[in-house]
Amino acid sequence: MERAILVGVELIGRSDGWPLEESLAELAQLARTAGAEVVGVVRQRLEAPNPAYYIGRGKAQEVADLRRALGANLVIFDDELSPSQQRNLENAIQAKVIDRTVLILDIFARRARTREGQLQVELAQHEYLLPRLAGQWSHLERLGGGIGTRGPGESQLETDRRLIRDRIARLRRELEAVRQHRALYRRRRKRTGTQVVALVGYTNAGKSTLLNALTGAGVLAEDKLFATLDPTTRRLVLPGRQEVLLTDTVGFIQKLPPTVVAAFRATLEELEEADLLLHVVDVSHPNADRQVEVVLETLADLGLNEKPVLTVLNKADRLPGPATGDQLEALCRRLGLDPAGVVLTSATTGRGLDDLRREIQKALTQPMVDVELEIPYEASGVLELVRRQGRIRAERYTPRGTVLVGRVPHHLAARLAAYRVG
Repeated sequence: MERAILVGVELIGRSDGWPLEESLAELAQLARTAGAEVVGVVRQRLEAPNPAYYIGRGKAQEVADLRRALGANLVIFDDELSPSQQRNLENAIQAKVIDRTVLILDIFARRARTREGQLQVELAQHEYLLPRLAGQWSHLERLGGGIGTRGPGESQLETDRRLIRDRIARLRRELEAVRQHRALYRRRRKRTGTQVVALVGYTNAGKSTLLNALTGAGVLAEDKLFATLDPTTRRLVLPGRQEVLLTDTVGFIQKLPPTVVAAFRATLEELEEADLLLHVVDVSHPNADRQVEVVLETLADLGLNEKPVLTVLNKADRLPGPATGDQLEALCRRLGLDPAGVVLTSATTGRGLDDLRREIQKALTQPMVDVELEIPYEASGVLELVRRQGRIRAERYTPRGTVLVGRVPHHLAARLAAYRVG
C-alpha cells in the first residue's frame, strides 16, 4: 500500500465555494478509494500559485522533510499541476507526485468493466500524459546539453509523442464507433416510444442503490467514490404498469477537468437523449449544497440545463428527527431548490419510493403540444433541443432553415414561440 501525503492550497481572495479542509477530506477519501494510506496533510495559503512549484519553494522543502520523516512514497496535490510544476516537485521532494486528476483517472481505470469504459479511461489518461512526456526525459537535462545529448533523447521523446498521438487517434476512432452504435440503439428505442429516465448526481450520492431499489437491478452499490463508471440500464415499472428505462451513469465531482468530461462523451450522451433527469442528492452530506452546485454546473457545461429535472433527496434515513413537510421545505431552502420538484427518499429503507414513482410518471406524462416550427440554420442548438425533447413526425428544409412538424412538451412550446410557422 502506498503511503501518501496530501497537499492543499487556499488561494486568498478566491473561492470555488469549497473550504480547503472539506476539499482535502474528499481528496483523502479519493486516495483511500485508490488504495493509498493517507499519513500526512500539508496546507498553505497563497495569493497565487507558484509558477514553478504551485506551492512555495520553502513549503516544497517542508513536504520533502515530512515525506522522509513519515516514510511516505506518494504526494497528492488537490489541484491540477502543470507538467513543469510536477517535474520540479518530484525533483525537490524525491518522490512520485500526482494531482487530483491522476488520482481520479486511476480510480476510473480500476472501475471500468466494459470495453467502452476502458477506452474512455485510456483516452483521458493519454491526453493527460501527452504534454507531460518531456518530464520522462528530464535526465538528459542533467547531462548539460551539447555533444552527445541532442539526438537520441530528442528523437525518442518525439517518437513517444507520435506514438501517443497515434494511440489517441485510434481510441477516438474506436469511441466514435461506440457512439454510433449507441446512437443507432437510441434511434430504435425512440421509434418504439420508450421513454428514458437518467440518474445523475455527485459521486456516492446513492444512484446505484436507488436503481437497485426501483428496479431490482442487482448492480454493484458500494459506499465508495465512483463505484459506478459504466452505464447500466434497467426497466422501471411505474404506476399503471407503464414501463420506462432507467439509466445509471458515472457520478460528478468537483475539480473534474473538461478533458476528462470530454473523454466520457459516449457515456454522457445517454443523458442527452433522456426524457427526464433524476438528480440524486445525498441529503445527509454536510456539503450537499455544494455538491448540488457542482452537478448543476456540470449539466450546464454539457448543455443539459434545459432538461426536465426531478430532484431526489436520498439517504433520508440518516437525517435526525421525523419526516415532515416542514423538514422537506427546510432542506430545499438550504440546498436552493424548489420543493415542487423534489422528492425525499431512502433507497436503503424504501421510504418515499412510491412517491418517487408517481412523480416520475407525472413528469413523463406532461401535456404535449402540436407544433410546426421553422428553425434557422444558425440556431442549431434550438434544433437539437427540439429533436431531443420532442416527438418529430416530419422534417423538411427551406432556404431559411429546418421545418419540423411534431409535438413538444408544454413547458418548451412557449420558448419556441418565435419559431412557430404562421
